[in-house]
Amino acid sequence: MKTKTAASQPPTPVADRDHIQGPPGAPFALVEYGDYQCPYCGEAHPIVRAIVKRMGKQLCFAFRNFPLVDMHAHAEHAAEAAEAADAQGHFWEMHDILFENQNALEDEDIAGYAKELGLDAKRLMDDVRNEAHLERVKEDFCGGAGNGVNGTPTFFVNGARYDGELDAAALFIAITGRET
Repeated sequence: MKTKTAASQPPTPVADRDHIQGPPGAPFALVEYGDYQCPYCGEAHPIVRAIVKRMGKQLCFAFRNFPLVDMHAHAEHAAEAAEAADAQGHFWEMHDILFENQNALEDEDIAGYAKELGLDAKRLMDDVRNEAHLERVKEDFCGGAGNGVNGTPTFFVNGARYDGELDAAALFIAITGRET
């Protein structure tokens, strides 16, 4: 679970390099720093999906990798797999399947997810084994650490760190400033 901190900085603004859902110029923004093996991120995943679906073009959601390698042995490979899937044009599909199966993140599991998604599984696993996307994962992590992220999930709502309740109603109010 993330540690709350009084000192936090605004996140690095959403940029072209980010994985986003919704238009970059949407009136509302949600940035998540997450770890595919973190159980709290797994609990947050359906909540975030519901918010993204509900808000549609009114929200720009960005996901950034923050694998906690000291606690989660498979988190970094999972993040690399999501990036390798992105290289094949399927980041969000892999993102979702990793969170939905976060208790099965061994390399053979990941290769199976790639096949299930119709990706070139050999290419994806070669990318993971050769650390082809590790630099990108590390850039996300370092950017998060520089923004005061110290655990997962960590959310920034409209440029401000959000440490409130992690349920759909509370998050919606934090994003929009209005009741559901």
